[in-house]
Parts: sequence; C-alpha cells; structure tokens
Amino acid sequence: MHRRSVLGLAAGALATPALAQSGYPDRAITMVTGFAPGGSTDVAARLLADRLGPALGPNGRVVVENRAGASGTIASDWLRYRPADGYTVMLVECSSHALIPHALQGGTRYDPINDYAHVAIVANGPLVLVASPQFPSTNAAETVSRLRAGNPEDMPYASSGVGSLPHFAGEMVAVALDRGGRFAHVPYRSGGLMVESIARGETQWGVAVLASAAGQVRDSRVRGVAVTGLQRFPAFPDIPTLAESGMPGFDIGNWYAVIAPKETPPAAVAALNRGIVDALAQPQLRERFVTAGLDPWTQPNTPTDARAFFVRESEKFRQVVQRTGVRLEL
Repeated sequence: MHRRSVLGLAAGALATPALAQSGYPDRAITMVTGFAPGGSTDVAARLLADRLGPALGPNGRVVVENRAGASGTIASDWLRYRPADGYTVMLVECSSHALIPHALQGGTRYDPINDYAHVAIVANGPLVLVASPQFPSTNAAETVSRLRAGNPEDMPYASSGVGSLPHFAGEMVAVALDRGGRFAHVPYRSGGLMVESIARGETQWGVAVLASAAGQVRDSRVRGVAVTGLQRFPAFPDIPTLAESGMPGFDIGNWYAVIAPKETPPAAVAALNRGIVDALAQPQLRERFVTAGLDPWTQPNTPTDARAFFVRESEKFRQVVQRTGVRLEL
C-alpha cells in the first residue's frame, strides 16, 4: 500500500476558498453507473456515495443512478452530453473505459481519454472464478485440470455480459490453458444475476468481479475457486490465485474511477477529487470496501494521476484484446 498523494490533498485544499465563494455543491450530485443494481460497480458507487456526500461539506449529497446497458457504454456516451456543472459524474470501470473501446468493431462513440474530465481512481480488485456447489472439482488445481482436459462444449462459462471484463477473463483462461479451443460464453445482464445463475445450477462455472460474488461465496451458495490477481485477497485468504493453481502468471483485475463531462470546472473537479481522497482515507469506508471484495485506492490520486492511469490501462487492455482475438458487436 502507498500513502495518499500529497498532491491530491494540496489540489483539494487550493480549491476550497473558491468553492466556498461559489457555494459548490449547493444541491445533490448524481453519480451514474452503467450497470444494474447489485453488481460490483453499483456496490462501489453506493459505498462511495455514502461517504462522499459528507466529505464535500454541509450541502454535500450524492445520489446513485443506474443507467444499465451495453456493458456501461450507453451511460458513458450519455455522460458526454450532460451539463458540465459538477453535478453529474459517473463511476466507471475498466471494461467500458479501457477494454471495449479496443474490442468493439469500429470503436466506441466516445474517447475514454479525451472526452471526459478524470476526477479520481476509487478502487481496484480481483476477479474470481466461481463454480456451482455441484461442480465436480473441489479445489482450484483440480478445476484448472478439468478445464484444461474437458470438452469445452460441455463446460460453458457465465459472465456479467458481452464485453465485460469477466467475459474477457474467461477468454484469457482459455488462452492460458492453451487448449486450442474456446469455451461457450453465457452472458447475463449483471454480475449479480450471473452469480445467482451459478448458485441455482443454471451454469456450472464462470468468472465474476469479486465484489459481485463476495456475499454468495461467504454463504457457500457458490464456491470461490480462485482469484485472478497475483496475490490472494485479504478478505478471502483461503481462496488461492489461478497463478498458484496451474496457470502461472495469470493476472487480470478490475478497477473503478470517477469521471465527469469534459468541460466541468476545474474547481469542481478538484473538490470532487478532494472529497473522494478524503472518503477513501476513512477506516470505515476502507473496511466496507475490503469486505465487499474491493481494494480502496491509496496510490497518488490527483486528476492528473487519474488521467495518466486511464492512458496506461487503455494500452494494457489493448494488448488483452489482441491476445484473446475477441471482437465485439454491441
């Protein structure tokens, strides 16, 4: 873990006098997500909104609005046309702003780097390979061996939707297994619905963002087989990594960030950044994030840092798309 950025605190502090004069915020801020309630993005948005409002001052209030569709791309495009007044922001994740722009035939209507004001990074976290209680393998190594040796037509995998990070993670599993074929893909409308399908036995296994599956894993409604990062997640220390279970070097994870319409006033962006950085420093929010399967961001976190992060992640996921060879039509 790294200390919070001194620059981030300074940016917020410098913005405070101007904001006090302008009265920002003087009404509720809408935080949009591009996914349905119950999924990891919705969880992250609601946890953050609960603490961000008070961090913005006496008039601070943040309301979450779900505008689901096409793996977050519909809401992302919609955001470009909202008033750039600091009262509409969006919590996005890597599929809509790093992955799909490279995977979609013809690209997205929006440019994730140049069409927005980048406010702050919120959290990251691993994905988790989950299986139904009836899945015949009982541990990660056995599951990897079965996926490597079995008939892919008999082992379709579920994800939270076409173009989602779990969709591509499933494709990366097939590539890493070097089995010469793909598993059939069963997409659902959200991570919550996908995990419920596995709990009911509709599908036998899948890849989910950990925050979407954490509750069902704890309740043993689904089996948490392995996480997709290089390290085990603190809230689930008994779940191994794929890298230690027969897939050396496997590493892919999700992240969440707040953006705003491009011409949002710098003072408002600075205030939002300061509020997010302060909220993420609160032990109560950090604990709730980790319990939900999210790792709160602690690295340098100014708006400039956030934009640079988007640039790096865009290149990273361009390479993921190239390796999997998957092209999308949403």
